[in-house]
Amino acid sequence: MNDNANIDFKFLMISAGFEHGGNVTQRFLDGHESLYVYPFESQLGNRHFNDYLSSLERFQYRYPEFPSGLSFHQLYELFYDEELKTLLRKPNGTKFKNADLKMDEKVRIEFFGNHLKDKALTRKNIVAAFFKATFDAWTNYKTSGKNEIYVGYSPIIGIDAPRILMDFPDGHIVHVVRNPFSAYSDTKKRPFPLPFQQYICSWNLYHHIVLMHQQHYPENIIIIRYEDLVDNPQVVMERIAAKIGIAFKETMLHPSWNGMDLTNNIYPWGTIVSATSEANLHAISELNKDEKQYIKKTSELLLKYFGYDQLV
Repeated sequence: MNDNANIDFKFLMISAGFEHGGNVTQRFLDGHESLYVYPFESQLGNRHFNDYLSSLERFQYRYPEFPSGLSFHQLYELFYDEELKTLLRKPNGTKFKNADLKMDEKVRIEFFGNHLKDKALTRKNIVAAFFKATFDAWTNYKTSGKNEIYVGYSPIIGIDAPRILMDFPDGHIVHVVRNPFSAYSDTKKRPFPLPFQQYICSWNLYHHIVLMHQQHYPENIIIIRYEDLVDNPQVVMERIAAKIGIAFKETMLHPSWNGMDLTNNIYPWGTIVSATSEANLHAISELNKDEKQYIKKTSELLLKYFGYDQLV
């Protein structure tokens, strides 16, 4: 094993709060000729990482750690990857059962092991092998042959930016912010939503932590507002493209999945069904007066910072 051998890998990770448009942003990037865009949420985490932020969110949404001495089969299983693994193992048990994705998981695992052969089993190489193996095994992925950057999405993973950028110093993180009024209104529609006060506290913490990290990594971390994405996607996508070093393409102006247009209905690729300014503002109207006032009082500093202080 060559301890100095690293897998050649260019990485972009999307981060967002819940119901903030992280899935929407991922789908806007889908179809770009320079990007390999992961099919669903790429939940990379496992229980082997624990820090002072561990109580803030579930382990599957964090950046992983890997114990030494494991086989590549064991390393593969440590990626939580619930959405894709469920589709591969029990297609009728997932909301993505109608997704036209052709992949043999055994082949995916074989590719994963091949990418790690004669490589140091570092976190960097393990993560890179996981993404590369996914697209190697995805037989009906509409590749351009020019793809070079791998794109993943995991809610709130931006809080782990220093660890991600330790592995991939030339990588990028796109963090998506959405106003907390609309975001909480949409999260209430889940069958098991987070409690109100916990959700709003988390909204403030997630974004403040990423803002802190951006001060240290201004060339790697891009913060966008969901409102700007749906109001003028070209401006936002041109900004992202320039930052990560790819050409802007028309495919970035609408959400899609493996080239299939999702403009009129993004679900099940995210809770947001309609990615429009009108739907975003309508969500605010669904909150009651007390909810709006609580959000305004507890989120005043960041509401002003992100330009949301005049919404309500």
